[in-house]
Amino acid sequence: MSLSRHLPGSRRAAAVASGLITPPASSQSLPPSSLSNPNSNSNSSPSISTPLAQSRNLTQSNRSLHLFNQSQLIPRSTCKMSTMPAQHGHSEACCNIPPVVSKGYDAKGTYEEVGGFKSYVTGPKDATKGIISIYDIFGFYPQTLQGADILATADHANKYRIFMPDWFAGEPCPIEWFPPDTEEKQKKLGGFFQKNPPPGVAAKVPAYVEAVSAKYPEIKSWAIIGFCWGGKVVSLVTSKPNTIFKAGVECHPAMVDPADASGIKVPLALLASKDEPAEDVKKFEANLSGPKHVEIFGDQIHGWMAARSDLEDDRVRAEYTRGYETVLKFLSKHV
Repeated sequence: MSLSRHLPGSRRAAAVASGLITPPASSQSLPPSSLSNPNSNSNSSPSISTPLAQSRNLTQSNRSLHLFNQSQLIPRSTCKMSTMPAQHGHSEACCNIPPVVSKGYDAKGTYEEVGGFKSYVTGPKDATKGIISIYDIFGFYPQTLQGADILATADHANKYRIFMPDWFAGEPCPIEWFPPDTEEKQKKLGGFFQKNPPPGVAAKVPAYVEAVSAKYPEIKSWAIIGFCWGGKVVSLVTSKPNTIFKAGVECHPAMVDPADASGIKVPLALLASKDEPAEDVKKFEANLSGPKHVEIFGDQIHGWMAARSDLEDDRVRAEYTRGYETVLKFLSKHV
């Protein structure tokens, strides 16, 4: 099936740029927005992206998934053309980011059973601040674990203990399903999203925090961070009027919905890649009423701070580092 004829203007361009559809002979890659400077190291807050593609020919079983843009999930090393439709929907001196390990990272934390979930736990035992980390669909990936260790150790003025629960119970999305270029892979991917919808996980977060708090009563304040699929969980959790979290962070979030932002009153940071839907990110930022930091990392792919990060690439590694520096600076002001 050709998606191209279902996508008008900017949406077709975005799909071509991400490899979701095959470009016609005259197609050009979507140029970076003039709002973004890929080479800038400043902490400005531009907001760009492109609207999510919508296909009228989605089957009923895929309708619940189509908000999620599968083109944002294909690992860099295996990024190929696919025929699958769009899916589912303080001071700088305080931050001392250690050298990022590009390959063969040895995680610093341990795995514990907390609240009925196997959890990656990292950070100093005397920390009084906690962060719940919601991984992306690939689960406990080395790049994601390294990011958790950075949050736990890099800010010497603020000690955080990080908790990353295994919501997938040992069954993350297999890398082998990407690219989803066969009917069988597409069916499996659709089933994964139906089994693991963000609202279902968001509903479990409050009880999980209660369990962690009971085991670690020294932790008095909480933040939450989510990557890709996990970014949507952060939106859903922080938009609740009784949320326990003092701040939230979304890194290259999937399923960006401006309506979620209207309910978020706590400080929130959103670090977007070049692949996030531009209009949705812009509207999301406009709807945030509390303290916020919205920034585009204009030459980075969706997933550069988690499992899809190619840390052997110098530029990616630099922006991976800057992303976590930005997160730590934001949390230092609000948690």
